[in-house]
Parts: sequence; C-alpha cells; structure tokens
Amino acid sequence: MSANVELNERPAPDKELVDIAEYVANYDVDSSEAFNTARNCLMDTLGCGLLALRFPECTKHLGPIAPGTVVPNGARVPGTSHELDPVKAAWDIGCIIRWLDYNDTWLAAEWGHPSDNLGGILAISDFICRNPSLYGDRKLTMRDVLGAMIKAHEIQGVLALKNSFNRVGLDHVLLVRVASTAVVTKLLGGTKNQIVDAVSQAWVDGCSLRTYRHAPNAGSRKSWAAGDATSRAVRLAMITMAGEMGVPTVLSAPNWGYYDVLFNKKKFELEREYSSYVMENVLFKISFPAEFHSQTAVEAAVQLHPLVCDRLDEISKIEVTTHESAIRIISKSGPLANPADRDHCLQYMIAVPLITGDLIAENYENQYHQNDPKIDILRDKMQITEDKRYSDDYHDPTKRSIANAIQVFFKDGSSTEKVEIEYPVGHRRRREEGIPLLEAKFKKNLETRFPSWKCEKIFGICLDQDRLESTPVKDFMDLFRIN
Repeated sequence: MSANVELNERPAPDKELVDIAEYVANYDVDSSEAFNTARNCLMDTLGCGLLALRFPECTKHLGPIAPGTVVPNGARVPGTSHELDPVKAAWDIGCIIRWLDYNDTWLAAEWGHPSDNLGGILAISDFICRNPSLYGDRKLTMRDVLGAMIKAHEIQGVLALKNSFNRVGLDHVLLVRVASTAVVTKLLGGTKNQIVDAVSQAWVDGCSLRTYRHAPNAGSRKSWAAGDATSRAVRLAMITMAGEMGVPTVLSAPNWGYYDVLFNKKKFELEREYSSYVMENVLFKISFPAEFHSQTAVEAAVQLHPLVCDRLDEISKIEVTTHESAIRIISKSGPLANPADRDHCLQYMIAVPLITGDLIAENYENQYHQNDPKIDILRDKMQITEDKRYSDDYHDPTKRSIANAIQVFFKDGSSTEKVEIEYPVGHRRRREEGIPLLEAKFKKNLETRFPSWKCEKIFGICLDQDRLESTPVKDFMDLFRIN
C-alpha cells in the first residue's frame, strides 16, 4: 500500500470515552454522603442563580434568542417567567449560576465549578417531564437530578485531578461540556454507546481560550462561559439521540486528535476511577463571592479588619503568603477595568474586607470601586509570596488545602499577628461548621426573589432529603417560577 494513503478502518472508541460512558450508564451511586452533599449543592447553586438576577448585566443575557419566541411546554429558568427550549434554558440557568462566582469549586491540577453542570441537567430534566409526547410519560424526580449531579461532578473533577488545561492556555469549561454531555445523554435515555458518541462530540469541539479570565482581558465572558458549555452539551446530546454518529478516536487520533492538536501530545492521567469522590469533597463558597483561591485570604482579612480599620493610613505594607496557583491566576497589579476583573484580583479581594469587614458582590461594581480610593492604595502596599508548603498541600489528595496568610505592618514599626487559614469554611474538613451557614445563605438568597411563604415552602422541601428526592422535577421547577 502507498505510504501516501491513509488506512480508513473505523477504530474502536478511545478508552477514556468508554470509561465515562460505562460509569454514567451503569455505575450505581450508593453513597448517602454524596446524595446529601448534592442536596446542599443544589440549594447553594440555585441560590447563587437567584442572587445574580439582581444584576442587569446578567439578566440582559436571558430569554429566547429571538425576542418574543414562545416554546410550548418549555423548560423553566428559576427565578424568572421564562419557558425556553432546553438548549437556551441550559444556557440561562448556567449563566445565572456562575455570574457572581459564588457556586461550588473543585481545585486540583485544573480547577472549575462542577455545579455549572446543573444548567444542562435541570433544563433537560424539566423539558422531558413537560413533553410526554416526545419522551413518553417519564416521571423524573429530584433524586434523578441529584444522581446526575453526582456523576457530572465526578467526571469533571476526576479529569481535573492530574490534567492541567490552564497550563496549555485552555479553559476549564471544556470539562463542563464533557460532563454535562454524558449525563444529559443518559437522562434522554441514551445507551452506553450513545453516551460514547455524544461525549466524543464534546471533545471534538476543542476548548475556549482562557484569555477572558486573565489580565489584561478579564471580562464578563467568564460569567457566562459555563452556561454556554452546558447548553452546548444539551445540543450535542440531542443530536446524538437523533442518530448522529460519534468520532471514536477523537482524543488519540494521530495529527488530528485532541492530544496531538491541543494537549502537547500528552494523554490524560487519571488518578482514580469514577465513583462519588468529587461530590463528597467539593468546596462550597459559603462566605464570599470570590474566586476560590482567595477564600481563606478574605477570611483572614475579615479577622484583621477590627485591628486595622482605624489605622488604614498608618499601614506601611501588607504581607500576603499564598500558594502558587493563586499567584498564577489572581495576583495582579494595575487598573481593574470591570467587576469580572476585580473578583479575580487577590489584592482587591483582600483590600475590601480589610476596610469594611466583609466582601459582597456589590463591592465589585464600578461605582463602588470608584468611590473608595483606599482600595487601590492598599493594593499597592501588598507583597505576595509563595509558601511552598501551601502549594504542596494544595495538591495533596489527603489535604486539598487552599491556604493563605496575611500580616499587616504599620509605619511605627508595629504589626498585627500573622493570620493563617488553611481550609476555607466550605471545605469538607469544616462541613459541620459550614452547612448551617450554607443553609442560611440559601434562605437569604431565596428572599431576594420570592415572598416569605414561598421561601419557607422551598426551604422546607430542600432541607428534607427524602421529600426532596421524591419530588417530581416539574413540580420542583414550578416552585421557582415568577409569574
């Protein structure tokens, strides 16, 4: 055979695709801890979305692509009156979830926010239940949603443990698209082979560049990118279920596959098999709407506030000790152009609580920043240093710490103590302390959108594991509708 002729024999699919499909199609999640954590994750994620509806820069993106379009029996978008096709509904739910950078987080070689997958999961589950003529009389319950969340968390998180997409300039929302595609295809009734085909299409899409998350281009795309990814997953799942073929060696194909084109010819490393590890160990952003590598720094700054708030003009320097990932991602100097720029600036997220004793979403808005010159003055006094132990413990699978420490020095030679916090309140090691705060956060966010009687009804269902799990998806989504 001529060397210039390619052999055109259809190969078996890549093992990585088969492993994902086998897990989604056949693995039985029997961890009560995972289901309980998924319930808390559902509450927190929806609450973050409701809070985001207060911000016009978010809500301008919502609704049908063509204004005035009506979708009979469409999927609901919580906190709104929208009924949309499931692809746009997934986009909208994903957008509001992520807008304020306040939902859960996973940190490893790659980072991300596994609850971003809820956009696709909720949209397709609701749409299936509202359209028996298309999908039969399938009575999906919220246990089905929680189970899909656990598996989407696991796929995204396990792929992130050893594989750094950010180091080759690519964005983590790829993992949202892959995980959402897998579980949405299953919710649509897909077989193992159809899940393989759909997931292969998710990898074919390649990756977004991370440039919109970093100086000097940080901007609001980072707030809707995950919504875009989970909605694309719904589209890929639906066309697969309509009979579209897969791309079996999308990862490994020489020259044209993902590894050769986008991953420096390296194969993925998988540290563990898929189970329920990620949901059980997920990190909640309970106290502050801030990029997660800064959470313990903000907590330390809040502790220091009463010691420095009356002496801000006397500060000579602020020493911040942190881990390598925080330095690489969110340490920045110079002008900050927009809210998305500020909530990814370590120095900004420390300065505000040193001044005020708290950090809330409104603190990132242009008017707030412009009206408080002390923020940039304090930023300029910060010295950022890596502690190698912090960096090592960040990657240690038995610790997964996210440590930061702050010490403030004054012009008279005095200083505060060094305040060091290794684990944020949303960490698994602080669950007992964190969950009551998470529940309070959810209730407060409900109150931004609904009357008190409805808040109590939603809150009561969400606190009761058995009651929530048995609730039909359609009924649950109706609770969040604004007439």
